[in-house]
Amino acid sequence: MEKKQQPKQKSLRVLFADDELHLQELIAAELPRMGHVVTVCPDGKAAAKELEENSYDCLLVDLDMPGLNGIDVIKKAKSVSPTIEAIVLTGKGSTESAIAALKLGAFDYLVKPCRLVELKTLLQKVAARLELTNRIHSLELQLQTAQGTPKMVGNDRSMQKVKALLEKVAPTNSTVLIHGETGTGKELAARMVHELSLRVKQNFVAVNCGALPENLIESELFGHRKGAFTGADEHRKGLFEVADGGTLFLDEVAELPKATQASLLRVLESGEVRRVGDSQPFKVDVRIVCATHRNLEQMVADGEFRQDLMYRINTFVVDLPVLRDRVSDIPELAFHLLKRTRPEIQTVAQAFDQSAIELLQSHHWPGNIRELANVIEHASILSDRLPISASDLPTHLGQPSTLLLPVRNVGKSLREIEMETIYATLDSLNGNKTAAAQQLGISLKTLYNKLNSDTHRRAA
Repeated sequence: MEKKQQPKQKSLRVLFADDELHLQELIAAELPRMGHVVTVCPDGKAAAKELEENSYDCLLVDLDMPGLNGIDVIKKAKSVSPTIEAIVLTGKGSTESAIAALKLGAFDYLVKPCRLVELKTLLQKVAARLELTNRIHSLELQLQTAQGTPKMVGNDRSMQKVKALLEKVAPTNSTVLIHGETGTGKELAARMVHELSLRVKQNFVAVNCGALPENLIESELFGHRKGAFTGADEHRKGLFEVADGGTLFLDEVAELPKATQASLLRVLESGEVRRVGDSQPFKVDVRIVCATHRNLEQMVADGEFRQDLMYRINTFVVDLPVLRDRVSDIPELAFHLLKRTRPEIQTVAQAFDQSAIELLQSHHWPGNIRELANVIEHASILSDRLPISASDLPTHLGQPSTLLLPVRNVGKSLREIEMETIYATLDSLNGNKTAAAQQLGISLKTLYNKLNSDTHRRAA
């Protein structure tokens, strides 16, 4: 069994600027021991150039330097990256300059000679603030994409198996691939992995890879430096950086272009991200959960998906069952969906009468739980009272009496019952053969064959 690990403490990218050689050597040696990545500059001019070329979390700068002083470097840093935190170093007689730096947005200051323990404490505070900023960003993303997905419910054997698998893999750091048809609840399963993991107090960031514009995918995932391309007016964090310490959910990962697949593979193998336009990568600690409704092995065979990336992301595969195979779970699922808008209901019987339950259970549900959610929302708006009946449900569901096999069919041949069901389904859908085939659970070609066969039989 894979060893359970706590998320690592955030590693900062620190830019240090000071003209004293012994301090340069000290910082270059000690900050990596604290777990941070540091770039050392001998003066303000070199620091300003470095800020133009790369992205940093923290600026550690001496106020008294020849040429470009610390105040000027802070101004430069804030102009290219407003989120960068600055810590200033100052002599005992220059506290006025330190206060001026604080007014410019510096995080704090240290009076020389400072102790390493004081510097370590300040860097920990900077890391905590950045994590809070990322947390806020993550919550904003969740609010923008919130769909009110119901909790994972159901007692069907296939769902019990899925829950057991998710509970088993969640506490590890293994990459998880969730496979299932559209609307089966892949993001919900990914959230369950996060909520049952040791990363639960960190960010959960979800992104639909198929919805990202191809020319901006790498910028969205990995971030970009100011001026990296037209429209890049400031440094921007990518979703990997926002999810640092937590979980990144890559929905519809199969839709990524081949070039981005190569970039994603490098990140998964090295644990390093490089913003678009940056020359230096930086470490991230992110747990990856992917999802797709497509057959990755077939895509690899067709040359549409990298084989090495497929092996990297399918360490642990979870297959979600379709709703039509979980008929017994439909009443409970419908109840939980309705309860979002009708919190007063306490039981399935209060929510739906028998005619509604029969109709819901007879439908094929090509759109799975997402389609069910839309149907329940429709019924909630349409119905003036509870329980909801079949007449409150959308007409494309048909009528339960035509889709179930009532007692009056006793004595008829299976062929006669089958064709009556097909014609009744077509009538309920105004002749829409594509929708009828989906509802009956057969291919369109099979439906045409059955109709043509019945026409020839009657003509004979």
